[in-house]
Amino acid sequence: MTTAILGFALFSLLVTVSPGPDLVLVLRNCLRGGRRAGAATGLGAAVGSLGWGVAAAFGLAAALQRWDAAFTFVKLAGAAYLVFLGAQALWAQRRAVALSKEPPPALLPEGDAPGALGAGAAFRQGVLSCLLNPKVGVFFVAVAPQFLPDGASPLATTLLFGVIDAVIAAAWLLLVTFGATRFMAWLRRPRVHRNLERATGGVLLALGIGTAVESA
Repeated sequence: MTTAILGFALFSLLVTVSPGPDLVLVLRNCLRGGRRAGAATGLGAAVGSLGWGVAAAFGLAAALQRWDAAFTFVKLAGAAYLVFLGAQALWAQRRAVALSKEPPPALLPEGDAPGALGAGAAFRQGVLSCLLNPKVGVFFVAVAPQFLPDGASPLATTLLFGVIDAVIAAAWLLLVTFGATRFMAWLRRPRVHRNLERATGGVLLALGIGTAVESA
């Protein structure tokens, strides 16, 4: 059992550190609300991952994998949400620049950036970003059986794998958050902040549009 847990944890870590929508969203929310917003987003994504792990354990993700219409619907809903977040980021920056009559100060204090984001809203965004990504559920369906030890309960073991994956996701995204906030003084310089907000908004838009095109 120990070997199975370590093997799944290593595989989960390799998948988790690969860049994806959750990572982009954490970085974007670090810019919008500072360390608290970034950490809340990461914890929300981990809760969403745990939700998919529980769903996989009880067969929902397997049903989504077999039922193409349901999988496509959830995937398109996730794509629409990413497009919404990306468009929201780009629009917020455009509006902030348009309303600015005076040159901005050299440095924006944490939490006072245009469109500053609260921890609660960031947490909800993290949860939705992960829950609207059915690939996370399919990951459990496809990968968990490969690590199930002989004689172990599929339900209990898959639930355990879900907890392990959520803990790894939370640890990684929190590490990213704390790493990013070390450079927050530089990142919050108005020109850098605007360019990064536009870049992350553009990446979220591209991810959402790419997912929608792939599903069409």
